[in-house]
Amino acid sequence: MRVQVAIIGGGPAGLLLSQLLNQAGIETALIERQSRDYVLKRIRAGVLEWGTVEVLRSAGVGERMRLEGQIHEGTYLACQNRQFRIDFKKTIGRQVMVYGQTEVTKDLYAALDQAATTRYFENVSAVELHDLQSLKPFVTFTHERESKTISCDYIAGCDGFHGVSRKSIPDSVRKEFERVYPFGWLGVLSHTPPVSHELIYANHARGFALASMRNPMLSRYYVQVPADDKVEAWSDQNFWDELKRRLPEEAAASLVSGPSIEKSIAPLRSFVSEPMRWGQLFLCGDAAHIVPPTGAKGLNLAVSDVHYLSEAFKRHYLLKDDNGLLTYSETALARVWKAIRFSWWMTTLLHRFPEQSDFQQRIQESEINYIAESSAAQTSLAENYTGLPF
Repeated sequence: MRVQVAIIGGGPAGLLLSQLLNQAGIETALIERQSRDYVLKRIRAGVLEWGTVEVLRSAGVGERMRLEGQIHEGTYLACQNRQFRIDFKKTIGRQVMVYGQTEVTKDLYAALDQAATTRYFENVSAVELHDLQSLKPFVTFTHERESKTISCDYIAGCDGFHGVSRKSIPDSVRKEFERVYPFGWLGVLSHTPPVSHELIYANHARGFALASMRNPMLSRYYVQVPADDKVEAWSDQNFWDELKRRLPEEAAASLVSGPSIEKSIAPLRSFVSEPMRWGQLFLCGDAAHIVPPTGAKGLNLAVSDVHYLSEAFKRHYLLKDDNGLLTYSETALARVWKAIRFSWWMTTLLHRFPEQSDFQQRIQESEINYIAESSAAQTSLAENYTGLPF
């Protein structure tokens, strides 16, 4: 079999890239080792930059998001038992959309089902990428115990941190940058009304907390825990008690608790792999970079990668212009590093680190107080949080 672009990975990045290329008449094949149900059970981010919203709309998968998504024009920071609002609309004239990654993925699957795209899902193993430095790369794999080969012009590696794509770039070429944080986020999903109509990011001497949501009757809450903590050590009651301690008293008093329908611990790390192109291989999303969730950048960075790459492929096939492909890695990485910086800054500002001194805690509190009083600081935070332009 031969296609123009072989896409490794059927998460949001791979699905969106396939959808955008299909719209342009560019033939793709999609390879994903996990089942659709497995992919949809991943609980991930829910804050979409407005650039992400516009890309999803242009891909023809924005209608349900328009009907069910929640537009947020600001967010809250909390510290020392008080909170204040940063008004995105007022400071920079932009907003964000709260719409879960799982819902985005469902919409992309629905679009995939309407397309004639070749796809191999589940029972996929032994994926290997070949001849990446030649003009005739190909992919081999096993699907349902049958050996398969897909020849192509280009390969898009959208298969996440543990996938084969990044590892297909030689060690002598690939340079990796990483910061592993000494804590994680214990997250709980519950069928309860959110404590606030917008997100609350809370700095507390006991550790960070976040009050978020998926819809008016589905809340998502997090508390910072040690990196080696176990979900089993946390009963629902213990979680709610700890969350209330870390939120401002006014918010804690109005918090509606209930049985958890999902509970998990997510480790935090910052990671970047360079370059994002090697020969005919292009990396997108978590295959190339990981951000801590504090800045709400993970899915959004994947979408910006896909935007750059899909536009580059369209210019190549439709206009015979290769500049976008030649500069893809540099273009994508420029935005990636800005998001890495912002996510690191938010994480450093809001979390309590092991052995953190009283002095360091006061520095965090002082910086948050400065943001509360400075329109310039609020504008900078709003600009980065709502998403830098593509």
